[in-house]
Amino acid sequence: MAGEHDTIVVIEDDHNISDLVAMYLRKDGFRVLQADDGERGLELFDQDPPKLLIIDIGLPGALDGLDVCRRVRATSDVPVIMLTARDDEFDRVRGLELGADDYVTKPFSARELVARVRAILRRAAPAPRDGPQVHEIGDLVVDTGRREVRGPGGPIAFTTREFDLLAYLASNRGLALSRRQLLDGVWGEGWYGDERTVDVHVRQLRKKLGDALPLTTVWGVGYRLG
Repeated sequence: MAGEHDTIVVIEDDHNISDLVAMYLRKDGFRVLQADDGERGLELFDQDPPKLLIIDIGLPGALDGLDVCRRVRATSDVPVIMLTARDDEFDRVRGLELGADDYVTKPFSARELVARVRAILRRAAPAPRDGPQVHEIGDLVVDTGRREVRGPGGPIAFTTREFDLLAYLASNRGLALSRRQLLDGVWGEGWYGDERTVDVHVRQLRKKLGDALPLTTVWGVGYRLG
């Protein structure tokens, strides 16, 4: 069960969907705050910083879900799950590029959504102290205990999923890993989304780290951290 202070903000204008998601999350022990537009969602986020945000892409008003995600990412690395009724690759990729950790296409199972919430929060939790804590990759230091990446200029900000992917690659350094292996290791074996999600997150790692990241594309296989 979730801790008493594990708050989740759900930003969804369809009240039936919002109430259903909130009911399942509360049954699992979470405290849930609900908003039906982006402006109110950001107010709740600022007033009571949550453990995780669930944001519908197609919100009414001046701010859609992508705008909300962008604003959240400007100040926070709190995990974000995007909901979308649009089975459109551009929307999914754009959401991931803006820093969303996962996306769920409507219609969806509320139980499955809660399972994804739990999986993301587990990965966002501090690593056990008895395991390997630090990976040095050239001028980069990946500290799994502190969940921090440091370069010559200091700490570098990553989303939860970006950090998990980098840490997994670092812990398997030198191995060519398929997209399926990366999905199983980072997203979890029960994750059934598009394998191209991995490519989007790899692009984000390369954008943030540039030449400091010795990450090679292994054609026909996946990726290898050199």
